[in-house]
Amino acid sequence: MGTRLEYFHDPSAPRPTVLVPVAFAVVRDDRGRVLLCRRADTGNWEMPGGSVNAGESALDAVQREVEEETGVLITVTGASGIYTDPGYVIVYPTGEVRQQFAVCFHARPTAGAIRQDCQETAQVGWIRPDQLDRFPIHPGVRVRLDAALADPDHVHLA
Repeated sequence: MGTRLEYFHDPSAPRPTVLVPVAFAVVRDDRGRVLLCRRADTGNWEMPGGSVNAGESALDAVQREVEEETGVLITVTGASGIYTDPGYVIVYPTGEVRQQFAVCFHARPTAGAIRQDCQETAQVGWIRPDQLDRFPIHPGVRVRLDAALADPDHVHLA
């Protein structure tokens, strides 16, 4: 697997060539910790989630992706944001330049034990919000995570 490159409002970033629907979850446990996974390709930490497949709802996709990437089953409790910022692009080794149409959800764990999938995720953990600065998190992801944690009752649009 090659390494993808992420750009956030970088004037040197290439223009997007495709818009991809994705869904992510801000999963919080009883202690207020958030479930994050470290990407195997970039080493950055992010909320679990990924592409919405044809014939699948964003809700089904986020539940599937969280389980695949972390081993945790979730119940979605609400929407945290919709993000379509064309200034945040991801360049894949194939040359594809993706702009995400991201739907982010609030969720809570219902079953399972954390584990990495050893393909997309190299590590999974429950992280206290006051420790987030210790982890490499891409600025485009951090915007989404910070908004969800700061104001869980508001749906953020960007």
